[in-house]
Amino acid sequence: MNAAFLYSAEMAKLSYPPDCPFKTERAVMTRELLASMGLLHGAGRREAVPRPADRAWLERFHTPAYVEHLQLAARGKLSAEGFRMGLGTPDCPVFADMYEYPRWAVGATTTGADLILAGEADVVFNPSGGFHHARAETAAGFCYLNDLVLACMRLAGAGRRVLYLDVDVHHGDGVQEAFYARRDVLTLSFHENGHTLFPGSGFVGESGEGDGTGYSVNVPLPPGTFDEEYLRAFRSVAVPIAEAFDPGVVVCQFGMDTLAGDPLAHLRLTNNAHAEIARILSGLGKPLLVTGGGGYNVPNTVRGWALVWSTLCGGEEEPATLGLGGVMLESTEWRGGLRDRAVAVHGADARRVHKDVSAAIEAVRSSIFPRLGL
Repeated sequence: MNAAFLYSAEMAKLSYPPDCPFKTERAVMTRELLASMGLLHGAGRREAVPRPADRAWLERFHTPAYVEHLQLAARGKLSAEGFRMGLGTPDCPVFADMYEYPRWAVGATTTGADLILAGEADVVFNPSGGFHHARAETAAGFCYLNDLVLACMRLAGAGRRVLYLDVDVHHGDGVQEAFYARRDVLTLSFHENGHTLFPGSGFVGESGEGDGTGYSVNVPLPPGTFDEEYLRAFRSVAVPIAEAFDPGVVVCQFGMDTLAGDPLAHLRLTNNAHAEIARILSGLGKPLLVTGGGGYNVPNTVRGWALVWSTLCGGEEEPATLGLGGVMLESTEWRGGLRDRAVAVHGADARRVHKDVSAAIEAVRSSIFPRLGL
């Protein structure tokens, strides 16, 4: 195992506005937690320093006009055209670092792709990445530049078949749109149903077009989905699709806003589900490029990402016995470790979720699986 954790002291100085739910300091806190527990270095683990993306690379996906208006807005010059592009909204406010931070995020995720292509890493984690809502000429959902699209483009351009897996609570709409007519990048998104959550998309019928028909896969999940049902859907859909598609690399957006107690969503996962997903991904035997994403309960998000990194690096930590959603580690001696307490869900809620998840699985199996030869 050769695992690289991407971190830049320069990027750590940049941030969103204080009143914005998106907190860039999550990445720094994740690094500090891992370092305090001795999980950042050694045994095939190391840190790697990314570089920021230059404008030419950004414009491989984003339009020159959009990049120009983003830079102008960062200098306090928001135009009517910039506003039309999604800048200056509650989800995408105007602030001084609104160009620098995203271009560092793009650079970091692209650095991860380059490390994999060069054979210098099997697993790369960029907790500062995961901006899956940004489109070529539109900002949305705290996302200004799409690091994931550009990293997938880098990998596909080098001849790698890419499985893009999104387990953020929100549909990975920007990435899906970018590759909707292609089959060299298969996008697979597990998310809360678009009827109950932004961005209002990600239904099973959104399955690609032209040459890409069947290569956009969506699994919309009901509010209240818990570990057992989420993992049932994941094993039923993600595993056979990954085996059939046989990618050269897996890119995974690991948003933690699926966790119980997240203020912006309605799923009920514990981070044990994320650890199991990381374990399954490791078992595929493919290079893994992993990013952060959503996650608006900061302490829970930090512990979740630390657990994912540890699992990807071969950690086998036992489940803890404390707190749904967890409590931030106060010291490395807290024997609860990184994991949340496993929580059983019974009764009417469990039956409702089971029924809705079963329907989503069956819809994917009937409409998508035959197109992939399953």
